[in-house]
Amino acid sequence: MKSFIIIVLGIIVALLIVGGAVAYSFMNELGDNMNDGNSDIIGKVKDKVSSVASSESSDSSSSSQSGDSDIVSEEVKFNAQNGEGYYREVTYKDGGFRQYDKDSGELIGSSYESDQGNLPSLE
Repeated sequence: MKSFIIIVLGIIVALLIVGGAVAYSFMNELGDNMNDGNSDIIGKVKDKVSSVASSESSDSSSSSQSGDSDIVSEEVKFNAQNGEGYYREVTYKDGGFRQYDKDSGELIGSSYESDQGNLPSLE
């Protein structure tokens, strides 16, 4: 009976240590992201959760776009600059990216010079 209690206490201590390490890592990562001037922690958590969820769905969606072999990654991100909504960011082999509104599919951002005329006006 005494050894059973020691084993149970050992398991509880191990779980607390692992949980503490995970929480420390998560909070440390959030703290590093606070340096960019945006202190909206809830927005960062939403962005992190949506990027994890979208990475699973983007794996299947990028494989269905077999014609675009230049695509490296595709993720859905929270639009922190606007404070609401989501956009889909597509990154290509050459290091460039394009950002599309998640709801309308409209091109809203791009690193390519050829796309600059197609972007919405900021006025």
